[in-house]
Amino acid sequence: MNSRVEIRERLDDRAVDEVLGLVAAATEADGVRPLNEHVMLHLRYGGDPQVRSLLRYAGTTLAGYAHVDPTDEVEGPSVELVIHPAHRRRGHGASLLRAVMDQTAGRPRLWAHGDHAGAGALAASFGFERVRSLWQMRRSLFAPLAPYTLPEGVSLRTFVPGRDEEGWLKVNAAAFAHHPEQGAWTVDDLLRREQEPWFDPEGFFLAFRDDRLVGFHWTKIHGSSDHGHEPLGEVYVVGIDPSQQGTGLGKALTLAGLHHLRSRGLAQAMLYVDEANTAAIGLYESLGFARWDVDVMYGGG
Repeated sequence: MNSRVEIRERLDDRAVDEVLGLVAAATEADGVRPLNEHVMLHLRYGGDPQVRSLLRYAGTTLAGYAHVDPTDEVEGPSVELVIHPAHRRRGHGASLLRAVMDQTAGRPRLWAHGDHAGAGALAASFGFERVRSLWQMRRSLFAPLAPYTLPEGVSLRTFVPGRDEEGWLKVNAAAFAHHPEQGAWTVDDLLRREQEPWFDPEGFFLAFRDDRLVGFHWTKIHGSSDHGHEPLGEVYVVGIDPSQQGTGLGKALTLAGLHHLRSRGLAQAMLYVDEANTAAIGLYESLGFARWDVDVMYGGG
């Protein structure tokens, strides 16, 4: 069988459909989607021209896919890789990762969603070690939920598309200045998400002090197709202007969003938080969240 890896700057519609089909099969088999939201948006809409797509074929069948994003020159390229469940344990993962190594000068950062043993074994075979973990935490929305009280002088309203983008981007950049994946968002990144079927401005809360945007809580509702089960609420992004740290605004905004998700009849809420962010984990645990799953980054190969 003719097995090969193709490297492409952009995927045509047929290739995108093939990759999305592979992702759907892996999600069904593993219980977790193998590519993050940023990569899925790139597949559907295109994005940074520096990104490379690596396609591993077994004959004419797509057996594996890798997304290589080289934009972080300091930490190294970020890579997400998936093998179709029907083609695993046949060397496709190793072949695809060797091609990734060639594309990244041997210094990729590999993300594995769900911390599966197969991903860990593949990473270890190339000399990679766990360097970062991202927790998924969940809580029941049937459990008691405290009321929220905004700090004095702070008011709350929902996001208005076409009006609030610029202000939101400024606060987001300030709040996540040390978090490159989130803090570097552009207006195009925001507008792409506004085009997504899940986008709902009524679940996007903005906090103002003296008419100045100082914080936000953007919620998200996953449909059954995203997780294979009933709809699930998400604390998508909570951001606080550095000048408002320590005022209790973050907790109040988180609770406001959780009350909104509960009002939509959802049974559960989830969020993602870096394992190293112990302060945020402590806050979320105080609000009833507990660790549910973990995504792992491997590096140092």
